[in-house]
Amino acid sequence: MAMFQEAVSAPVRLGSRGAGWRYRLARLVLLPLGFALAVLIAWELFCRASDVSPELLPPPSAVWSVLSANWGILFQQSVPTTFETIISFVAATLLGVALAVAITFSARVREALYPNIVMFQLIPKIALAPLFIVWLGVGSRSCIVVAIFIAFFPVVVSTTTGLVSAKPEVMQLCRSLTASEWQMFRLARFPYAMPFVFAGMKVGVTMAMIGVIVGEFITAQAGLIMFASSAGETATVLAAIVLLCGIGLALFCLVALGEIAVQRWCGGEMPVGGSI
Repeated sequence: MAMFQEAVSAPVRLGSRGAGWRYRLARLVLLPLGFALAVLIAWELFCRASDVSPELLPPPSAVWSVLSANWGILFQQSVPTTFETIISFVAATLLGVALAVAITFSARVREALYPNIVMFQLIPKIALAPLFIVWLGVGSRSCIVVAIFIAFFPVVVSTTTGLVSAKPEVMQLCRSLTASEWQMFRLARFPYAMPFVFAGMKVGVTMAMIGVIVGEFITAQAGLIMFASSAGETATVLAAIVLLCGIGLALFCLVALGEIAVQRWCGGEMPVGGSI
C-alpha cells in the first residue's frame, strides 16, 4: 500500500520558479492597478471637462470624499453584508462539493440530480423571492438562501469535473492494487480535483456576494446597499459599491491564499487542474 500511496499522490509540477518570478508577480499586480488608475483619471478628467451633473455622475474625487467622511457608518453597514456573504459562501461550497461527490460516485444519482440542478439554476432567482419571503420572512435568512442558490452551481460543476479528471492510468493502478473506493477517492480523485474545487470556490465567492446584494434589494432590512440606496445620492451609492468591491476582493484573496496553503501542504505542488 505504500507503493500505492506514493504512486497516486505523485503531483505534477505547476511550473518552476525561475529567476523572473518577481517580474511576473510585479506584472500581475502593477498592470491591473495601472489600468484601474488610468480609468479613474480618465473618469475624473471627463467629469471636470464636461457638463455632466455630479448628481448623475460624480467624479472619483467626490466618491472618495464621501467614502472618507462616512467611513465609520459605511463600514458598520457592511458588516451584515459581509457576514451573510461568508455564511452563504461556506454553505454553497459544502453543498456543491457534497452534490459533486454524490453525482460522481453514483450513476443513478447523477442521472436523477444533474439535469434538475441545471434546470433549477436556469430559474431566475428573483422569481423565487416571494416564496423565500413567505417561507423565511424578511431579513438575512432570505438573503442567505438566495446567495446559496446562486453560488453553489459553479462549485458543483467545477468539483464534478475535477473528480472525474484523475488520470486513467492512476485509477487503473488503484484497482490493480485492490484499493477501496474510499482510498481511491482520498488518494487519487480528491487530490486531482483540488484545483477545480478552488476554481469553483473563486467563482462561488463572487456569486455569493452578488446573491447577498440581490437579496438585500428584495428582502433585507439592513445592509450596505440598503443604506446607500436610502441616502438617495449617487456618490454615496458609488462609495458603497467601492467598499463592496474591496470586500469581495478580500474574500477572493482569502480563497486564493487557501489554495496556496493547500498547495504547500501537498509539498509545494498540486496536480494539474483548472485553477484560475
